[in-house]
Amino acid sequence: METQLNLIKPAVYIVGAGPGDPDLLTVKAQKLLSRADVILFADALVPEQILNLCRPDAEIIPTADKTLEEIVSLMVERVRSQQKSLVRLHSGDPSLYSAIHEQMQMLAEANIPFEVVPGISAFQAAAAKLKVELTVPGLVQTIILTRISGRTEVPSTEELTSLAAHQASLCLYLSARHVENAQAKLLEHYPSDTPVAICFRLGWPDEKIRVVPLNKMAECTKTENLIRTTLYVISPALKATDGRSHLYNPEYHHLFRA
Repeated sequence: METQLNLIKPAVYIVGAGPGDPDLLTVKAQKLLSRADVILFADALVPEQILNLCRPDAEIIPTADKTLEEIVSLMVERVRSQQKSLVRLHSGDPSLYSAIHEQMQMLAEANIPFEVVPGISAFQAAAAKLKVELTVPGLVQTIILTRISGRTEVPSTEELTSLAAHQASLCLYLSARHVENAQAKLLEHYPSDTPVAICFRLGWPDEKIRVVPLNKMAECTKTENLIRTTLYVISPALKATDGRSHLYNPEYHHLFRA
């Protein structure tokens, strides 16, 4: 019999599933998945292995074929009418390209309580896989997360060419179908030999990571037939470097080390 401590209140819990590896779920995400009555999951983007964490009797509803209105209607009906707890499972981190803004707006208008639980984003998983730090002292101290215009337009002030001018660690989401255009814009500011990590379905069984010079980015994408679920990391930090932080430098003094 489930104890009161294990129950979670009727509400919508918008949970980031991370890039694919179930082991990268937060502890809070695992707890919610193991206790929720209903799981609405983005089945095109979240691997089914993650559902092994759910209660055997949980109602599992895939949402790839549903509209926003259908999804929110399900949430409202399960939480308000049936007094059930519901996890809305998204890939990656909900704060990035997850289309939760409109869901939260509609839930608020319907007076349905909700909570957001962060997850690991693909750019973090990529850096870990590549064994690099994307902010290396003396080399690069800024990370830009962006995409190129496609069916979803990017504001003119965030044009890829202008962002590339910073030569920061640039993480390019949702852009594999427009890779030639992206490469051309990036080459306006980054040297052609700047390393690019092409990361396909990070954390999934068929994960691929290829590191190539920027001028080979489009060619490699086409050769590998990567058209979706691909992240590009363009960064001088992918090159070997001797950059060192002051934090642990014996000649640097701070509050915790005289």
